[in-house]
Amino acid sequence: MMLRIASITTAGAVAANPITTSPSNLFNVDLQPYLSCSMPNKRLKVAVLLSGGVDSSVALRLLHAAGHSCTAFYLKIWFQEDFENFWNECPWEDDLKYAKAVCDQVDVPLEVVHLTDEYWENVVSYIIEEYRCGRTPNPDVLCNTRIKFGAFMDAISSMEFDYVASGHYANIVHSFTDQMDKPSVLELSKDMVKDQTYFLSHLSLIQLKRLLFPLGCIPKDEVRRLATKLDLPNRDRKDSQGICFLGKIKFSEFVARHIGEKEGIMLEAETGDFLGKHRGFWFYTIGQRQGLRLPGGPWYVVEKDIKNNVVFVSRNYFSSDKRRRLFRVGSLKWISGEPPEQNSQLQCKVRHGPGFYHCSFTMEPGEDGQEDVAVVQLPEDDQGLAAGQFTAFYQQRSCIGSGVILESWDDQGFPVCEKALEIARMEDKSKLGKPVKIKVRPEKTPPKGYYQTDRERELAIPDCQTAITNQKIPSSKLELTSIFIMNWLQKIREKWLHM
Repeated sequence: MMLRIASITTAGAVAANPITTSPSNLFNVDLQPYLSCSMPNKRLKVAVLLSGGVDSSVALRLLHAAGHSCTAFYLKIWFQEDFENFWNECPWEDDLKYAKAVCDQVDVPLEVVHLTDEYWENVVSYIIEEYRCGRTPNPDVLCNTRIKFGAFMDAISSMEFDYVASGHYANIVHSFTDQMDKPSVLELSKDMVKDQTYFLSHLSLIQLKRLLFPLGCIPKDEVRRLATKLDLPNRDRKDSQGICFLGKIKFSEFVARHIGEKEGIMLEAETGDFLGKHRGFWFYTIGQRQGLRLPGGPWYVVEKDIKNNVVFVSRNYFSSDKRRRLFRVGSLKWISGEPPEQNSQLQCKVRHGPGFYHCSFTMEPGEDGQEDVAVVQLPEDDQGLAAGQFTAFYQQRSCIGSGVILESWDDQGFPVCEKALEIARMEDKSKLGKPVKIKVRPEKTPPKGYYQTDRERELAIPDCQTAITNQKIPSSKLELTSIFIMNWLQKIREKWLHM
């Protein structure tokens, strides 16, 4: 691979509006207690991925304090020029200015690496195709596997770096024995809420052996305090949210631009009632509640008919007879190269976050001679399983691999009535006429034990804001006051739920 690198110097364009900091606090902070994940007893040549954010900046300072020879790399991955200029809204110039200022504090060289083509071919095009097929891919897992620790590591392979480091919250335990085949182990970080092993779970052992994560031994709040103590120029920057290549662009706008829109219908799964229209099934994922614009909710997306562009919804998402705890996982990648014993005590994550499930699994042959798949059994129910998302597997604190959730479910999946399926197959859906008038159901208190987790209880709370925005514009002061009160109560409720 041809590596496209541009060195950043004080004469470069990024320095037009330089970010300056006082040198008073740069070298009087004792970082020794924070270096346990930075290999402080070795002198290494380390390539550090620097985004301009707080986490990667603190990681760079820790590696520098550990005595390593560091070179920082900023990955430039916005779109190709023959696509619409989404990157005009991307704050990459600010990111690069902050990265430059952080490097200047400790005299670390900064290089810009252009991986636009690789990012489009390996991540963005895959995301578009997955959404077009009705699945919900995970861009962060793909970006780590294929770009940050894939294309980038391949590109610098001739530059003789001992390790590549980043600001991820994870810990890698390396073996330093004479056994070259001794595996490195991906372990949970000290901060279980911020832990990012889920996003790193599809890496290979070859990739892991070359990685360092200095923040794996430090809680997130302590990282923020270190940024302040070190007087980092970006110490007050908010953490980045969303998909890295989109910047400020809404994901729905990106999907509409690259997949388009195609009008389809929404049907109630239990009755087959025609409830309304949508812009295309690819805008929706299983378990989605927001953006459905249906009164009398909360409504949830429960199934999709890809062939006929139909979205099935229900108000009974957490009904006890519609729970899911058995699913299949393909595209499996085990870090050690081999699957665990099928009677092993495993845990899994089906999404990023601190929550784990205990699980068991059995391997079965894939269809039509394809690779084997794992049939995963959970001890409790999860209604948010979405095809295309990853399931990461763990043994105690070690992440041992992951795979992609498949769209083929067992018979415990959400049932769609025959009438709804028949309507979905109709060629001329204009014969359906107007959507039915949805009756607002009286609010009932669920029976004891109805919600098995706090997450279910939280999701089941009606979305007052969505219901309000779908009503007519207020025509009186009294009506406006009523809406204001409902909005206020909803905000209080959300704050209470997240305390």
